Amino acid sequence: MNDRHWYDKILDAFRIYIPGNDVYRTMRARSARTGTCFIIPFIIGFLLFMAKPMVESFIMSFNDVKLIPGEGYSQTYVGLDNYNTALRVDPEFNTYLVEEVGQMAVNTIATLVVSFVVAVILNQEFKGRTLARAIFFLPVILSSGVLPGIEHQNEFYDMMAGLAQSLEESGGVDLSASLQELLQVSGVGAGVFDVIFTMIDSIYDIVMASGIQIIVFLSGLQAISPSLYEAADVEGCSGWESFWKITFPMVSPLLLVNCIYTIIDFFMKNDNRVMELIYQVTYQDMKFGVSSAMSWIYFGIALAFIGISSFIITRAVKSYE
Repeated sequence: MNDRHWYDKILDAFRIYIPGNDVYRTMRARSARTGTCFIIPFIIGFLLFMAKPMVESFIMSFNDVKLIPGEGYSQTYVGLDNYNTALRVDPEFNTYLVEEVGQMAVNTIATLVVSFVVAVILNQEFKGRTLARAIFFLPVILSSGVLPGIEHQNEFYDMMAGLAQSLEESGGVDLSASLQELLQVSGVGAGVFDVIFTMIDSIYDIVMASGIQIIVFLSGLQAISPSLYEAADVEGCSGWESFWKITFPMVSPLLLVNCIYTIIDFFMKNDNRVMELIYQVTYQDMKFGVSSAMSWIYFGIALAFIGISSFIITRAVKSYE
């Protein structure tokens, strides 16, 4: 019976795109076809420009690759030696990997919380709401390539950053560190506040990475029917109860979308030290096989985090038609 159930689901997935059946005429099938039309450009671009390099990179990860001037390159099969070099020989890869994955986990949670809170605020009626929405979306435009280039390549920016650090050191007081030491002396768990202060120190990155998530959450909030809140008011629900009984459950399916986007975004950041190391091994050390192995390990960890997050969120949230 269960096998028949999965068989029907697979068959219905094909019926969505085949005219002349009951499934094709449903609203769900129409929405699926519309969504497919939106992702067709990505599918075509992936097949044309990304599929072949990914396959070649995977093959290189099992080979010792040598450049041959004027002829291209040669490959010698070495099995898992490149993966062994990446995980057990390279002195920096494991360290950077653990640090970046931990930072990604903390920043993902903080980004989801911040973007959801900001979206709830921006969904309220107040003067200057349009300007406020534009301000919170502005980091998306700035972080699309212009600002990271300024941060990493601009000498004036580096000079100002060094000056700010010198002034902070000359002042003799680091408020963040002092507050952290005070809380630890008072007996509060050090591990918890390490995570909290990591979020505080990363607030710039979190805000810069929250623009798309805010837009997604805001679209979900605007799709909630006002009649639900009116009915809650009639029943005597407080604003806090309406939030947990209506707002959060209705928007919770979007947590999965934002979580996946946030994980990928942090894994691909310009200042990611794992990415910088892979770049160095590829273009400076010219070890293409090792760098390919590092890339696939990093890619596998990203997929694992996406899978774990999807498993948790899909079982913790509710879906509404």
